[in-house]
Amino acid sequence: MDALNAILSRRSYRGAYRSDPVPRKDLIAILQAGLAAPSGCNKQTVSLIAVDDPDILARIKAEIDPPVAQTAPAAICVLSRKIIAYRDRCFAVQDYAAAIENMLLAAVALGYQSCWYEGHITDADRIGARIARILGVPEECELVCFLPVGVAESVPAQPKKLPAGERAWFNAYRGESIEE
Repeated sequence: MDALNAILSRRSYRGAYRSDPVPRKDLIAILQAGLAAPSGCNKQTVSLIAVDDPDILARIKAEIDPPVAQTAPAAICVLSRKIIAYRDRCFAVQDYAAAIENMLLAAVALGYQSCWYEGHITDADRIGARIARILGVPEECELVCFLPVGVAESVPAQPKKLPAGERAWFNAYRGESIEE
């Protein structure tokens, strides 16, 4: 699948996954796509952990409340470190956002589905910190995202999107529409 098709066909998949294991070569390709993402001032604030061991994955899933991706055969946990990159600026959020999107696209290109779970992973209940302890993550890293990876049991639903002409223009806000 070419890059544009992967971008246009990617969906956030929250359904059940088939039990087929995800081959390590595919997980490695997805991880490499994440590591290839741009990084503010090349500080490389993102680290990644692929989890394909069923016992470890079960322990991680048991920590996530409300439950998500309970049938996913693999997952990637995204770690972030806050490092000052330029003057007093830290680009860790931009770094991990770019890495996650690259991995979501790589997963789709390889025939898998996923969903970016961050909100309740990093909320006050500290699910990310509990998952980090299971994985032996050092204190200077924060686990910011859980990405299940697997073959979807059903076709991902297409979300309702506003027309492109309401969100993208040429030369000015609300300028010439991109729609013909």
